[in-house]
Amino acid sequence: MARVFHIPGVIFLFCAFVLLFLVSISLPYLTALDFARVHYKSGAPSTGNTGGTVTELRYGIWSYCWYNDSGDRVCSPAGHGYQTTVYADQARDSWVTVGPSWTRGLAVHPVATGVTFIALILSFSTHVTMTLLSSLTAFLAALLTLIAFAIDIALFAFVKHQMHKLDGVDTNTDTAPAFWMTFVSFILLCLAGCTVCFGRRRDRMAGATTYPASSKLSWRDRFRRKS
Repeated sequence: MARVFHIPGVIFLFCAFVLLFLVSISLPYLTALDFARVHYKSGAPSTGNTGGTVTELRYGIWSYCWYNDSGDRVCSPAGHGYQTTVYADQARDSWVTVGPSWTRGLAVHPVATGVTFIALILSFSTHVTMTLLSSLTAFLAALLTLIAFAIDIALFAFVKHQMHKLDGVDTNTDTAPAFWMTFVSFILLCLAGCTVCFGRRRDRMAGATTYPASSKLSWRDRFRRKS
């Protein structure tokens, strides 16, 4: 019966690892996996890097990418803790900035991915101690993923607040696929930690020593033996 709980736990860990691994690659390598997207409906915003008007801006872990009015995509150089500056128009009279302090914390995602991978490797063992370590590691990965998701929420809220400050620019800021993939990974890790833990408990209960009912003597049998 322990396998009924243990096998789903391994599947949950594997799915969470795949999702977090893809999220950890993010921009500029996987341009579809970002955390926040800003759509510019009107105005002539610019990042200052190109002469064209920016129509969309995407935030990833390692860089940000923007699309100009010609449909071309340009990404900033990959790095940890990048900064974005958006100007309200080509004259650059008004601008907003999202500093590195809001993007540096996104690096927690790769850390959560590494811990999830360790939990996944430990979950393949049938040893009771290893399954216990796998369960604890899964909960640790869930905690790190929760922290990463909180950072995602903070980044999204700040980006939305900043973009609304642009004069004469109508913007719409939405959450992106990597945002929700992180949330799903957190749920999967919580389920994995619980199922692997229940599987370990089943193993321990199954291995416990039990005494057959026939070995129990009634008071009459004991009395007869004494006599």
